[in-house]
Amino acid sequence: MAGHNGTPRYSCQARPVPAEQDRNETPIDVSEVVDVGTPNGLRPARLKVGIISAGRVGTALGLALERADHVVVACSAISGTSRRLAQRRLPDTPVLPVPDVADSAELLLLTVPDAELPGLINGLAATGAVRRGTIVAHTCGAKGVAVLAPLTEQGCVPLAIHPAMTFTGADEDINRLAETCFGITAADEIGYAIAQALVLEIGGEPFRVREDARTLYHAALAHGSNHIVTVVADALDALRAALSGQELLGQEPVGDAPGGLAERILGPLARAALENTLHRGQAALTGPVARGDAAAVGGHLNALDEIDSELAQSYCANSLRTAQRAHAPEEVVDVLTEWSRQAGPHR
Repeated sequence: MAGHNGTPRYSCQARPVPAEQDRNETPIDVSEVVDVGTPNGLRPARLKVGIISAGRVGTALGLALERADHVVVACSAISGTSRRLAQRRLPDTPVLPVPDVADSAELLLLTVPDAELPGLINGLAATGAVRRGTIVAHTCGAKGVAVLAPLTEQGCVPLAIHPAMTFTGADEDINRLAETCFGITAADEIGYAIAQALVLEIGGEPFRVREDARTLYHAALAHGSNHIVTVVADALDALRAALSGQELLGQEPVGDAPGGLAERILGPLARAALENTLHRGQAALTGPVARGDAAAVGGHLNALDEIDSELAQSYCANSLRTAQRAHAPEEVVDVLTEWSRQAGPHR
């Protein structure tokens, strides 16, 4: 798997895959992974965990698993940031080459960026770095267990365990895991039991995602989280433009740095809108589109267009979708449609 300079980022240069009868490693007995002597058979045995790679997600999950009495025996870390995170969160865990991490693990977490996952899996399979019976779990939201087929064919247990959470590398990542839901996909019910047990142990809530629904599931999460960042950032830009240079006596200047007056104004409103939507659904919608105030909507578009035409177009697109969901009066839809037509590529 190539990095920016063409060198392998996740080198798996180990021995070729040996014939099964020639391998000296002891296969992992998957039947011992779930302790059937506990309620519902959902307490996993203590596992040796390996992490490829020790970034924001990998180190957060590794620390959470260690708090549940598993042991992170090795991790890989390429960048300086990853090495610092590993040192801070997993100080007793050695940073080793990928083949050594894979060989030492009973539970192998693949927490690389989504685009790098298939190449890593193919490399691990081609070199025989993972022992038969190893539980191999990736954290990619859009992929299920099919991507793990090269390792499944070599006797590994494939799992997709995706935390529906954003990770920044800060300490709150760990605390948020206890309130996080995890989308799990497995090849069979034993796999689902293992994945469910692991998530429950770190305080999360597991839920099943069909293999063929992973992309739709991931799209929903991206739309509901990534796009919120864009909408809020756009709103902050517009708010700063409206307020800059009009500060009250003794008030701090309106600037671009996060945590300023614009954020204090918008923050409570945005949080309330989100919480209301989560608890009340579509009934939480307020504002000029919901009220059918076409004149106000038109005024918004013109004001935004004066400072940023792309922001105004984004507002128009979001307002059209809002109008559809709210069954807004025809006058509102007409204003938005006409403005969108005039703001098109021939503008």
